[in-house]
Amino acid sequence: MILLDYLNFGLFELFLISLIILVASIIRGFNGFGFSATSVSGLAFILPAIEIVPIILILEVAISIFMVPYIWNKINWKFVFQILIGIAIGSPIGLYLLKIFSSNLTHLLICIIIIFFSILLMKGYSNKKIDNNFIKVLTGIISGALNGLSTLGGLPVALFLLITSMQPIFIRGSLAALFFITDTYAFFLSYFGGIVDMTTLYRSIPLIVILPLGVFIGNKFFVKSREETYRKVVFYFLITISVIGIFRILYNF
Repeated sequence: MILLDYLNFGLFELFLISLIILVASIIRGFNGFGFSATSVSGLAFILPAIEIVPIILILEVAISIFMVPYIWNKINWKFVFQILIGIAIGSPIGLYLLKIFSSNLTHLLICIIIIFFSILLMKGYSNKKIDNNFIKVLTGIISGALNGLSTLGGLPVALFLLITSMQPIFIRGSLAALFFITDTYAFFLSYFGGIVDMTTLYRSIPLIVILPLGVFIGNKFFVKSREETYRKVVFYFLITISVIGIFRILYNF
């Protein structure tokens, strides 16, 4: 098939990749985040990491656009821009620390911390006292630094929102808006840096078609879910991604 020649992988691989992207887009449609973490965890068994990242960047921007009708009126823009201020400060710090610390060790510690806090939150822990401008910017700084170190920058923001007991509808909308801005910026950097090539674009086109379906299904699940159900799903997702991360890190050690 001519299309597969452009994609540079077989029909069975295309089926598996499409299935992974569908699952990841359903999770993103429901949670408001988690597309990259899910996609990378699944695609790592099929494609080299250097080929995955540029594809995910394109799909992240596309899926954020498809989510706009579902979340536009549910975005806390003040929160988004406060986090972005922190991310702008934290990202260079993370890149600098990457030269000093082992990314695998840092990733391992972050996964353990996320599991600890997720279990704590599942037991009913919350703290609205930290819902202030300083802590929001600080969360953004931590997010930016972690993103530079381990690509897990979205997880501390999700944890912050859960700890402060923000309503799920605003958690999902604010996270989706935040990632759209940061991923668009990352995509342009990657494009002009030569990371995104024609093969990446060819591979992304058939996968983009899947995204609206996944977002639609994820949104249907979200609309029908209760707040308690939403939080539990997010907690289990954070724990699952962290456990997978731990196994991958230990395997690479």
